[in-house]
Amino acid sequence: MTSTRKKELSIVGLSIRTSNDPGKADKQIPQLWEKFMAENTVARIPHKVDETIYAIYTDYEGDHTKPYTMVIGCNVFNLDNIPDDLTVKMVPPANYTKFTAKGDLTKDAVINTWMDIWNTDLKRTYTTDMEIYGEKAMNPTDGEAEILVATE
Repeated sequence: MTSTRKKELSIVGLSIRTSNDPGKADKQIPQLWEKFMAENTVARIPHKVDETIYAIYTDYEGDHTKPYTMVIGCNVFNLDNIPDDLTVKMVPPANYTKFTAKGDLTKDAVINTWMDIWNTDLKRTYTTDMEIYGEKAMNPTDGEAEILVATE
């Protein structure tokens, strides 16, 4: 794990409000990913910076045991003509601790990395955390995704 800083992002995509309670995120997040892919949401997002997909976790009501908002989308450089059914979330500049999920991103590589994160003693800020699916995630069954956790 390494420390990194990210500039402001403007993420546009599909969102849900969920929690890590049993039967919530473990069902709702895969459903949101399914909808995102099935509806070819990436193609509907105007003004994309690139094809990188971001899954952001924000609007935490407390720590990771409390409700939060998840948005799956892309970083955009302009907020004109955003379709009404898409959510816009501004992510302010912040410091992050970076983790890498490797393996089958469609199965358990990402959740296993999150479980490791939950078991660390990182000083998390619970502002916005994100998963970044770039070039190395193009083969999702044997890929890599970055997980950035907002820290002090």
